Amino acid sequence: MPKMKTNKSAVKRVKVTGSGKIKRRSPGAGHLKSRKSPKRLRRFRKVKDVSPPFARHIRRMLGI
Repeated sequence: MPKMKTNKSAVKRVKVTGSGKIKRRSPGAGHLKSRKSPKRLRRFRKVKDVSPPFARHIRRMLGI
């Protein structure tokens, strides 16, 4: 049976912590920042956990 391929776009976007949780960056912080409020931009800096139901899909993409 062939090896399972890793989804490279998922690898670039998420990180797995030591305890097994999946961390992600907030979307929307890349460009067009002048029209976004400073409060909103501060919130984009924080790293968030992926919700458990969606984490199952990501684990399958990462081959974990």
